[in-house]
Amino acid sequence: MSETKKSLAELQALIADSAARTRLTYLFDEGKFTELDAFVGEAAGVITAYGYADGEPVYAFSQDVSVKSGAMTEAGARKIAKIYDLAAKTGTPVVGIYDSYGADVNDSAAALRAYGELMLWTANLSGVVPQIAVVAGVCSGTAALLAEAADFVVMAKDASLYAAPNAKSNGSAENAAANGTVCAVCDDDKAAVEKARAILLKLPANNLSPVPVYEYEEPAAAAGSDIESLTKAVFDADSVIELSEGFGGAAYTALATVNGETVGVAATNKTKDKLTENDCAKLARFVRTCDAFAVPVVTFVDTEGFAGNDETEAAGAVKSMSKLAHAYAEATTAKISVVTGKAYGAAYIALAGKGANADAAYALPTAVISALDPITAAEFLEHDKLTGATDLAAARQALADEFAKTQASAANAAVNGLVDGIVDASQLRSAVVDALAMMSGKRISRLPKKHSNIQL
Repeated sequence: MSETKKSLAELQALIADSAARTRLTYLFDEGKFTELDAFVGEAAGVITAYGYADGEPVYAFSQDVSVKSGAMTEAGARKIAKIYDLAAKTGTPVVGIYDSYGADVNDSAAALRAYGELMLWTANLSGVVPQIAVVAGVCSGTAALLAEAADFVVMAKDASLYAAPNAKSNGSAENAAANGTVCAVCDDDKAAVEKARAILLKLPANNLSPVPVYEYEEPAAAAGSDIESLTKAVFDADSVIELSEGFGGAAYTALATVNGETVGVAATNKTKDKLTENDCAKLARFVRTCDAFAVPVVTFVDTEGFAGNDETEAAGAVKSMSKLAHAYAEATTAKISVVTGKAYGAAYIALAGKGANADAAYALPTAVISALDPITAAEFLEHDKLTGATDLAAARQALADEFAKTQASAANAAVNGLVDGIVDASQLRSAVVDALAMMSGKRISRLPKKHSNIQL
């Protein structure tokens, strides 16, 4: 038999079970999928397939590290490009499972062409269909750039993700979670693929499809304004998937459902700290992702504003604030904001301001909404009352407390049109449900342009 002709048995032997194939079974319903181009390029190093996740179609590819260390070859790139092409034609999400040591060094020119084509595909499909990357093993060099171009990146804790080797971190999952490169770290490749599936099921099939709707259970009643209590009280029971937990400590992002329909959840009150550049980046990226697929965003605001320490200023605080404000202002999806605690100055404008951002804004009765921190406002407005005080700090705090209860109160904010209403915590779910229903038919057009120029 010639080198170019093989028997069916020999071809079938080439597609024997592998880790790459097993990982695909974790993604699809009942572990079943249809492989594409199974016999094209026996050393392609990647398996491409389509199947269903909870009854919805999904395209996927899984790199096979057992073949040439998963090296990206021209044949492998053609297989992946075909997946992207089909996804574009059908409006179907793509899941990529990465496990490769890089390009095929035996033909570096072909590898460069291949990676260039795939980068173009991921960029063109960005915001059209959801793309989720799973880093199951080593993902290095240009492959890391491809993975990071996805809407969400999930990583196994023993995997590696890096553009260039680094002796200190070696692309560890811990490092990737801390710097926001990945949205979740899981115990192993199976858990990582299953997490990707869970995220995928919360998203629309494409930018023209409505958000998915599921059966749901009412949430358990919960009191309090902390983020854990709020999510338990407002969103459907067991529907919340927190994202990027290890990045941006003061910010919180999650996907959840309200009355069975997907929403994005953003909050600034996770640790009560002021916002840093990481928090701004985390929230901005999340809001833009939700907006790309018309997923409504519910924002809980409780922050004194942006941190002004040396570290934050050195990192470009103004740029970070601008990025966050731009992301909210540009988003045309439905945006519901609730001031659950403090909302001062630029933080109110960026996150809950009706003028630029929120379609509907509410406040809990104890909320404090002010252009300035009450301490600063008291110093400016009531300075004469501080003259001669025996305990200056106590006198200043007393004036600030009075300012918060009067001029910066939720009631005063409502009178001045800064919020649409004041709701008790026990009625917050109903208010959010009604607001989302009211905004379900939202349509808005922006000025014609190629794209906005957000600070990055």
